[in-house]
Amino acid sequence: PGRRTSAPPTPPPPAPPAEPGRPAQPVAGDASGWTMDERLYNQVWGMFEDLARTAAAYRSAVDFADSRMEKELDGVLSDPRTRFGPEADAAREQARAKHTALVEQARAVLDRDLAQLAAEAEVVEPALPPAFARWDSPVWQAYQVPMEIPMALRLGELHLPERRDLRIPMLVRLPLERGLWIDSGRDGLSEAVAVDSGELRRLAADTAVAHAARLLAVYPAGEFTVHVIDPAGSAAASFAPLLRSGVLREPPATGAQGVSAMLAALTRRVDLVQMAVRSGAADALPPDLDIAEQLLIVHDFPHGFDDRAVTQLRYLADEGPSVGVHLMMVADRRDAQAYGPVLDPLWRSLLRVTPVPDEHLADPWVGHAWTYEPSLVPAGSQVVEQVLARVVQARQAYGR
Repeated sequence: PGRRTSAPPTPPPPAPPAEPGRPAQPVAGDASGWTMDERLYNQVWGMFEDLARTAAAYRSAVDFADSRMEKELDGVLSDPRTRFGPEADAAREQARAKHTALVEQARAVLDRDLAQLAAEAEVVEPALPPAFARWDSPVWQAYQVPMEIPMALRLGELHLPERRDLRIPMLVRLPLERGLWIDSGRDGLSEAVAVDSGELRRLAADTAVAHAARLLAVYPAGEFTVHVIDPAGSAAASFAPLLRSGVLREPPATGAQGVSAMLAALTRRVDLVQMAVRSGAADALPPDLDIAEQLLIVHDFPHGFDDRAVTQLRYLADEGPSVGVHLMMVADRRDAQAYGPVLDPLWRSLLRVTPVPDEHLADPWVGHAWTYEPSLVPAGSQVVEQVLARVVQARQAYGR
């Protein structure tokens, strides 16, 4: 399928010549865009669209073959004269043979397209910059704090059951337009997810830290600030890398009083920046106001939240992104059932992701249920600690 991009065309690197009868070899950055990062971003989205449409075409062909066979078999059964005997057996065998031929033809086309996409993925993945790359990518070994904000951020990978080893990076634009909800509950998860509730909550906190570390890594020095609310201190081990490295300007807020103070400070920031933007008086902001992008990680919601705190949280989720205050919730929705439908707008406003692979995301073109897999740090790797140390060094070098 043709790929749709809005960026001005830029000549891509020349592709290696293809052998007669074979498709051209894929090249990283083979898409339109002003910069290599933009070309890679457009290429990843093109791969996502191509996989969605290829799978849709295959499923449509199989559905057509199924319905055609059922119609032909119904025709055989509806006529008493052809319901039994050699003629009926031959008609049924012919219908099944047609069905098999159609499915095999569709599968051959699917396999061809999937092989081409897999070859493209093998070329594109190693070329991705840190903001788009997996945590096990060698690009992190040469990581340097950037001078500009990238256009997107990797949150994980997506794949379809037609070929599970073909993973498409899940990229979201920056700055974030929606908050993130890392679901630490079992509701809505696939039955095949064999993780107990305690382990799931730990993985959810680890996922939040990995996403926060990536956000800190891709913003210029001092232009992104992270705050943590952990009312009961139950995720202290997960948040330890952020605290030890020094990227957190204050320890995680605990207890009802800590929750209230943190929410009040961020609510004040949103109000002041909104008033400054409306009046065109950005230079009138208080000198102690942190104008960097803000991320608030809320763990174990709604523990430690009263009605006022819940109202402030909803306000931050609605009004915060437009003035640089973003929300990341680590929560099990069942824990907030006492609030009833009052919190439904909050959950809907957040992008739900899971700490374990799960089939819950739908694409906007054909509505496939994609399996989402979070972008986690490999076991035993120190890449996050190394990256955060360089972030802190850059802050100190720039006096931020």
